[in-house]
Amino acid sequence: MKLFNSLTRKKEEFNSIHDGVVTMYNCGPTVYNFIHVGNARPLVIFDTLRRYFIYKGYDVKFVVNFTDIDDKLINKAKEENITVKEVADRYIEAFKEDAQALNIYEYNTVHPKATDYISQMVTFIEALEEKGAAYAVDGNVYFSIDSAKNYGKLSKKNIDELVSGARIEVNEDKRNPMDFVLWKKEKPGEPSWDSPWGKGRPGWHIECSVMAKALLGETIDIHSGGEDLQFPHHENEIAQSETLSGKPFANFWLHNGMLTVDNQKMSKSLGNFFTLKEIAAEYDMEVLRFFLLSAHYRNPINFSREVMDQTRNGLDRLYNAKKNLEFILDKDLMDNSDDDRASMEKIDGFRIQFEQSMDDDLNTADGVAALFELVKFANSEINEKSSKFIAEYAYRTMMKLAKVLGILIKKEELLEEEILSLIEQRTQARKDRNFKRADEIRDELKDRGIVLEDAKDGVKWKRI
Repeated sequence: MKLFNSLTRKKEEFNSIHDGVVTMYNCGPTVYNFIHVGNARPLVIFDTLRRYFIYKGYDVKFVVNFTDIDDKLINKAKEENITVKEVADRYIEAFKEDAQALNIYEYNTVHPKATDYISQMVTFIEALEEKGAAYAVDGNVYFSIDSAKNYGKLSKKNIDELVSGARIEVNEDKRNPMDFVLWKKEKPGEPSWDSPWGKGRPGWHIECSVMAKALLGETIDIHSGGEDLQFPHHENEIAQSETLSGKPFANFWLHNGMLTVDNQKMSKSLGNFFTLKEIAAEYDMEVLRFFLLSAHYRNPINFSREVMDQTRNGLDRLYNAKKNLEFILDKDLMDNSDDDRASMEKIDGFRIQFEQSMDDDLNTADGVAALFELVKFANSEINEKSSKFIAEYAYRTMMKLAKVLGILIKKEELLEEEILSLIEQRTQARKDRNFKRADEIRDELKDRGIVLEDAKDGVKWKRI
């Protein structure tokens, strides 16, 4: 498998640090508002990479952080006259709802909050200070970029260009205009924590370095995020992490391209700024996920209703093929056929085409094309005269590839009479003390979007 490494600006063969294990860190949301469609792209892309590593047999350790202390949260709390924690808790819950709708992070993912790692951040900053790479001025602590080797190596900028081209707030405390804050002095009415430099709170860049180190190690396999994070955020992460450890922070840096709306940059002033909550009122989030996989992740992608409608039609084609195969499999098919070997080779060819696309820098666009080729074959070649073996083989292959993409997850909605029938069967199973069967029915209903509540006056149910 080859991945494009933003650090070297070329595709490189991926080899994990530890055999059979992949460590990944993806910059997550600052939880002061609902996530928007642009935020969703890196979440879906790198969740798909996680899924593909699992498909290939890796144990994946995946971290996606929550920034729950930041100027944006503080300002939001002041606007609404609530605490910063209340702001963070509200939008973390909203994020989880959106994540579930997008079918991301159902397992193998850790979501650390920055405020849970304050003591480790203080320790990290103290160690930088001892090395002479950080300095304190009146309760603030800054990282000295002069102490970092090859600062600018990720964004391919040199320091002189950065200083002359940057819009830097005048700060006489800094030794170099490009030095960045590690610890901010307490301001009245803001959350703060104790530190050797007095009460304060961490800067933005320090949190990802600390949480990645604490949860994944000093050197990780992959660090990912949107291309807008390359500078200064990821550049500063590299500087502080590698200055402290003397080791590479991440072997691979992956960045996705930006998203436009109707071929324009997304902006509230242009009226083309959409949160996932707003999009969900018109489209199923599975359609949005499928859309975000329709282009190569490093290329820009344009969001529009026309494209979303086309994507929905394409997803419907896949669901129809799934239902068609399920219909055929319910028939009384012969076990085997003389044509099975040739059909199996064709199905394997589509699977190999999918894998080759995904191995080529996570080319989901071509991977989706391979899945449609498999569906085209299944629709034209598999019918009630086919063998049960080949119908099952085509179905299993299609669902395995769809699972990598995180699609085809919905089951047909149960009718009310079907729900009541299953509840009756569960009640009888419990009376018969067949608790295993009762639990199986409850789990089956939950998988199909039905939650049961055992009450004194009987079993109640609702759709989720």
